[in-house]
Amino acid sequence: MASVTRENIGLLNDKLTVNLSKEDYYSGFEQSLKKYAKTANIPGFRKGMVPAGLVKKMYGQSVFTDEVLRSVEKELNAYLGKEQLEIFAQPLPLDNDARALDMNNPSDYAFAFEIGLKPAFDLDVKKIKVTRYNVTVTDEMVQEEIERQQVRNGKMTEPEEVTGDDNVLNVKFVESDKDGNPVEGGINKDNSLLVKYFKESFRKKLTGKKKDDFVVLQPSKAFEDKEKEAILADLGLTNEDGDKYFKLEITKVGLVEKSELNEAFFLAAFPNKEIKTEEEFRAEVKKEIEAYYAQQSRNQVHDQIYHHLVDHTTMEFPESFLKRWLQTGGEQPKTAEEAEQDYPTFANQLKWTLVSSKVIQDNKIEVLPDDIRDFAKQQLFSYMGGQLTALGDSQQWVEDYANRMMQDRKFVEDSYHRISTDKMFSLLESQVSAKEEAISAEDFAEKLHHHHH
Repeated sequence: MASVTRENIGLLNDKLTVNLSKEDYYSGFEQSLKKYAKTANIPGFRKGMVPAGLVKKMYGQSVFTDEVLRSVEKELNAYLGKEQLEIFAQPLPLDNDARALDMNNPSDYAFAFEIGLKPAFDLDVKKIKVTRYNVTVTDEMVQEEIERQQVRNGKMTEPEEVTGDDNVLNVKFVESDKDGNPVEGGINKDNSLLVKYFKESFRKKLTGKKKDDFVVLQPSKAFEDKEKEAILADLGLTNEDGDKYFKLEITKVGLVEKSELNEAFFLAAFPNKEIKTEEEFRAEVKKEIEAYYAQQSRNQVHDQIYHHLVDHTTMEFPESFLKRWLQTGGEQPKTAEEAEQDYPTFANQLKWTLVSSKVIQDNKIEVLPDDIRDFAKQQLFSYMGGQLTALGDSQQWVEDYANRMMQDRKFVEDSYHRISTDKMFSLLESQVSAKEEAISAEDFAEKLHHHHH
């Protein structure tokens, strides 16, 4: 009679031994051989007429090994199910030698496995204290956004020469010496730049330049750090190459004429709003900025909750088991050194997985098919720039899109995770103690750098 014994071998680390007698697997072996004989395709014999002895001689050992291992797996799974053990990943085999299995000498076998047990831990969400930042939206922020919209909806013109920071330059970067003589086999790449991307001290060299004019520059001296990094990356270079010389050929001078603040512009900026006056437009822009920062503030609260739960929840792990699993359980095998190096990050992710799973389970958070369908519609809505509102979501093609996405397994899995995570954070947000605090956009931007989950 098959049995499973269990012994502790470390912190949250147990050894399970599956004991099989001949009676547990031998009849299954004989039945598998008979099935094999009926389907075996061996030259010189009609299908189903192959002598049993020949089948056993040719395939018996592999069938025997498969049957024993199948019996072991069946007993192990039955034991785990009956005991309802909360384990990490799958049991890992411990020094089991399948070569000892011999169909000519069937006997009792013992197969050992190592399991890692999930830790028990407590969560007290009501003790979490967070700060909800209310970003102050200033008149300057509203004006900046209006000007950005005016440029976005403006008309591109081609003036004769460069006159200011808002000129757009189509240029060609040609690697050269300091005198502008091209380097043989050097970089030659087109780009499009605003004059304001250049350092203020360099811009005067561009003023008055026309199509087909050029300047010689070094990226490290011509651009601010942020723009320099982006331009060097586009050229396939690193920061260390910032002192290289380039002949910058101007192939076109452009300038965006900003849209006027009229009803046509208001409609272009907000297609689903009936805005008639500049005052109404400014109010709508301010409302949009406030909504954006309200969402960012909510995300930041979620980030504070995440860090509190990860940093202040005490949890122990079966470390040796998990490191061994890291070596063998992934898509690519790892060395012991690689597993040791990856373990801290892995353990942190594991901790969050256990915490979030507990919150979802304890609060019976569910994701229904309709949640995923609505998520698909919202996704389409955002793709279309919010212009579906006028149509409503009852349009057949919106329904067709949602139905199509519901057949996409990856979309459904990704959406399920995102929706359940959002529901979980919404619930936690309603349970924690939050202090309101006004903050400037600049100071709030600093807070967002620490947003990790």
